Amino acid sequence: MYLIVVYDIDVTRVNKVNKFLKMYLHWRQNSVFEGEVTISQFKKIEVGLKEIVDEEVDSIMIYKLPDKNNLEMRVIGIEKNPIELIL
Repeated sequence: MYLIVVYDIDVTRVNKVNKFLKMYLHWRQNSVFEGEVTISQFKKIEVGLKEIVDEEVDSIMIYKLPDKNNLEMRVIGIEKNPIELIL
């Protein structure tokens, strides 16, 4: 499955969330990660994020798609961190 993770969290937890998500996904721009994951990885991401964030204050949205082929993205302005740069 293909995930897009968008978050708005307290600054005290941003580095922990970034470090955690980089283990599974590609950083696109501030507060946005995306990438292909397995069902097992998806479950680990959900559990891991719940352990880091304060659900009373923070907000994380996870968009699930069957695969990247079902995603059309349009960029207005510069693309900060294109996935094509990954070797």
